[in-house]
Amino acid sequence: MSNIEIGLLSFPALLTMIFLRVPIGLAMFVTGFAGLWIVMGNPSMALARLKTESYTTFSNYSLSIVPMFLLMGYFAMLGGMSQALFRAAESWLGHRKGGVAMAAVGACAGFGSICGSSLATAATMGRVALPEMKRYGYEGGFSSATLAAGGTLGILIPPSVVLVIYAILTEQNIAKLFLAAIVPGVLAAMGYMITIAIYVRIHPGAAGVRERMPYAERFRALGNVWPVLLVFVTVVGGIYGGIFTPTEGAAVGALGTGLIAWASGGLTRTTLLESFTATARSTAMIFFIVLGAAFFNGFLALTQVPQELARIVLEAGFAPITVLAGILVLYLIFGCFMDSLSMILLTVPIFFPVITVLGFGLSPEHTAIWFGILVLIVVEVGLITPPVGMNLFIINAMDRATSIVETYRAVIWFVASDLIRVVILVAFPAITLFLLPG
Repeated sequence: MSNIEIGLLSFPALLTMIFLRVPIGLAMFVTGFAGLWIVMGNPSMALARLKTESYTTFSNYSLSIVPMFLLMGYFAMLGGMSQALFRAAESWLGHRKGGVAMAAVGACAGFGSICGSSLATAATMGRVALPEMKRYGYEGGFSSATLAAGGTLGILIPPSVVLVIYAILTEQNIAKLFLAAIVPGVLAAMGYMITIAIYVRIHPGAAGVRERMPYAERFRALGNVWPVLLVFVTVVGGIYGGIFTPTEGAAVGALGTGLIAWASGGLTRTTLLESFTATARSTAMIFFIVLGAAFFNGFLALTQVPQELARIVLEAGFAPITVLAGILVLYLIFGCFMDSLSMILLTVPIFFPVITVLGFGLSPEHTAIWFGILVLIVVEVGLITPPVGMNLFIINAMDRATSIVETYRAVIWFVASDLIRVVILVAFPAITLFLLPG
C-alpha cells in the first residue's frame, strides 16, 4: 500500500472516531500518530515527532493571542458591556417591527468586536436579550434563531480566535485578516437585520412591538457603551496605527476590559479567579485541538496527499470558481457535524494548497486572505446549521419551553442570508479586500 493510499484511508478512520464521539483533538492526534507509525514502519519516528511537534506548535508566539482574547471576552461580560450594548441598540431600534431582535443582532456585533468567540457571544447575549424578547411577545423559535445567528458574528467581526488560527496555519498577516473581515462582518449584521424585517412581515405574530423611547433616554443609553468603543478603538486602532502588534493589542484589550470590569464592580477576587480558570480551560481545549491537528497534518504532508490533490485538480482543468464552490459546499456539509475550529484545523492544510495553485486574478496574499474570510463565513454558517449547530443548542438550553424544531424552522431564514452573502463575496472579491492597503 502506497503512502498516498494510507493518507486517504486516514480520513474514514478519523471520521469514524469523530462519529463515535471521540474528542476531535484526540481523534486527529491518534490518527496522525498511527499513520506515522504505519508509514515509517516503527513508532520511533512518531515518538520523536511528539517531542518536536509539541515544542514547535506551542512555541509559536502568535498563539499567545488566543488566551488574551478569551480573557478579554470574560472581562467584558463581567463589566456589563453586553447589557449596555443591548440597551443602546434596543433604545434606537426596539420600537420597530422586529426591532428588539434587530437590537440583539446589533448588540452581538458590538460584543463580537471585543470577544473573539461565537459561542461566548451567543451565550452572553442570550442571557441578556432572550428575557426581553419574551417580554415583548416574540415567538420562542424566532427569538432563539435570532440570537444563535447573531452569536456567529463573534468570530467574524475582529478580533477572532478562528482567524488567528487560520493566519498561523497559512502564514498570513493577522492584522490584514482582521481588516478584511470588517466589511463582511458589517454585511452579515445588516443581512440579519434585513432577514428579521422580512420574517416579521411574513409572520406578523412572531414579534411584538415595544414603546418608543424618548431621545434623551436613547442618547443616555448610547453614552453607556463608551467602554466598548474605547476598547475597540484602542485595540484595533493601536494595531493598524503600528503602535503594537496583534498579540500586544490583545494583551492591552484584556487589561482594558479588566480595568473597566473592576471599576464597574463586576471584577472581584472571586470572579477574577473564575475568569482565569475559564480562560485556562478554553485555551487548553483549543491548544489540544491545535496539537492534534498539527500531528495529523504532519502525517498528511509526509504522505503527500495535499500536494497530490492539488496536482489532480490542476490537471483536471476545472475552472477555479468551480473548485472554490465545491470546497465551500464541503465546508457547509462539515458544519452540520463539526465545530468551527476543528473544521479549520482539519481542512485548511488540505484545501489551501489547492486554492494557491489556481488563478483567481489576485495576488497570492490577497487570494489567501479572501479565501480565509470565505472559509470563516461558511464555518460560521455551520454554527447555526442543523442538526449540530452549536449556537442553536446553546440558546435552546436557555429556553427549555422552545423546541429545537421551532428553532430549526426559523434559523433557515438566517442561513439563507448567509448563503446570499457568500455568493456576493465570491463574485466580488473586492468587497473583502476593500480596506487592505495597496
